[in-house]
Amino acid sequence: MMQAPRNPVVILPGVLFWDQLYTGMKKALSAYLPESMIEIVPITIVDWTGFPPSPERSTNRVMAALDRTLAVMQKRFPDEKITIVAHSGGGTVALVYLLEQEFQGDVYHRGSSVGRLVALGTPFETIEHFAKIKTDFINTHLTPGFFNRCSVVSIVSDKYTGALDKGIVERMCYMFYKNVSGRGNIAGDGIVPVKSCFLKGAENVTISGVEHLPTPHTRWYGTQEGIEQWIGWM
Repeated sequence: MMQAPRNPVVILPGVLFWDQLYTGMKKALSAYLPESMIEIVPITIVDWTGFPPSPERSTNRVMAALDRTLAVMQKRFPDEKITIVAHSGGGTVALVYLLEQEFQGDVYHRGSSVGRLVALGTPFETIEHFAKIKTDFINTHLTPGFFNRCSVVSIVSDKYTGALDKGIVERMCYMFYKNVSGRGNIAGDGIVPVKSCFLKGAENVTISGVEHLPTPHTRWYGTQEGIEQWIGWM
């Protein structure tokens, strides 16, 4: 096992997930560092969908919430770099934020307080319409020099292989993977295929036995069993 984390941590929920789903993750992480060093970005499902519906603006709403949380952690730990742990599509939101380039009218400049982004099951390559708005922006603005100021670790599980000629789980995975990448008969975490999570310039890590969705009674990225597989990269 690599060295346990020592930096403050901000947890950013995934697309269509909200902050209360990540309280168990915060508790599990508190076995490695004090709970006061961990904050969850307060996100609701309305932040992702908008009211009235405006999912194309979800990244802007979530970046604003992320910025407020980072400001709190900066004040609490002024001399320490913060690690963002972002789940699913939250990882692309975090990277858009950290690029410090104007995105749909908004730009933030708190990136110097962040030393590392740990993305869990984040599709950096996708054909899904709203996710592609973010990944196209990242592909346009991400340069090799970015990694000199902020390291990125992209972690994904290969628990399930999609297949149309097997059980219901494999068939569902096939459809989810096809929606993300155009192909279904590949490995992934049940929602996102492995290869979609590879980001050039990042440290790309594949783990096993972990699921994507933060649902009860599953071993997902935020459970104790899931965290044990990736904590060393924080």
